[in-house]
Amino acid sequence: MSSKELAKNLIDQIPESKMYYIIAYLQGAAIPEEVPNAETLESIQELENGGGTLFTGSTENLFAELMES
Repeated sequence: MSSKELAKNLIDQIPESKMYYIIAYLQGAAIPEEVPNAETLESIQELENGGGTLFTGSTENLFAELMES
């Protein structure tokens, strides 16, 4: 029996009261994984190589600092 057939058989055994959770999970699993764009990949690489800027503080202070730039 394939994994897909097993899953279909198990779904028939799930009580209706729990189907909401199963449907939500399956919808999430059915969406293809997002692939980061080139700019995001470059930013990740920069951080992994020790670059970038670390901010410690409140969100309010972060936005205030960004608005100054």
